[in-house]
Amino acid sequence: MTNKDKEIKELLDREVTSRNSNYELSYDKPDPLLVASRYKDEYIILLCALFAYGNAKLIVKFLDSLDFSLLDESEEKIDKELEGFYYRFQNSEDIKKIFKTFRRMKQEDSLNSIFLKGYNIENSVFEGLDSVINKIHSVANYKSQGFTFLASKTFKRDKAGVIKEIGNAPYKRWNMFLRWMVRSDELDLGLWTGINKKDLILPLDTHTFKVSQKLGLLQRKTYDLKSAIEITNKLREFDSYDPIKYDFALYRIGQEKIL
Repeated sequence: MTNKDKEIKELLDREVTSRNSNYELSYDKPDPLLVASRYKDEYIILLCALFAYGNAKLIVKFLDSLDFSLLDESEEKIDKELEGFYYRFQNSEDIKKIFKTFRRMKQEDSLNSIFLKGYNIENSVFEGLDSVINKIHSVANYKSQGFTFLASKTFKRDKAGVIKEIGNAPYKRWNMFLRWMVRSDELDLGLWTGINKKDLILPLDTHTFKVSQKLGLLQRKTYDLKSAIEITNKLREFDSYDPIKYDFALYRIGQEKIL
């Protein structure tokens, strides 16, 4: 490890230690995990992750307005209670549809086991996520721009059926959901089993992308899945067992303009 790498590791380790506290989750420092951490239900937590795009304060405000107990109510009640709800790219129909889809999936199987069907093939979190995203679309049987943005498209593959690194988005919200569910500390919830945290990929957003470039963790200029993998591989040099423990610190360094 070079001296520069040692310095970066020391900075990040300090940030990880100081931020590993639920004091980091408050209305003064909003993060969707603030809402997600109140629940033990994986479907509610996934909703919190999927709506986590845009301004953090507005995300938390919207999540606070949702009645997640609707996932256990009738579809008629979901339609009635969510009439008029919208969030950025999602209209009322999109929001009703994701609730109804998750309600059906919840009665049938756990997200953890749907994920493991893909992940267990070769310990690939991307195959696991693709398994879940596929399931959402097949149960929903519904297409709209807002819904597709919310649930994400399935991963693009090459001719051999291998998931492409170049040409796919970083799947930030999905990788963040995995961080919450697989890792366990004062912030992350650790509710899932059967997944090794060393396989997780950094939930790359615009903050962590810029910070990683400034720190020299990333040489690429393109915001895509390959960049998320490249940063993760660099972070594995700092901690091969738990590279994504650095995610929250990187995110806050960017958000708080610490560099």
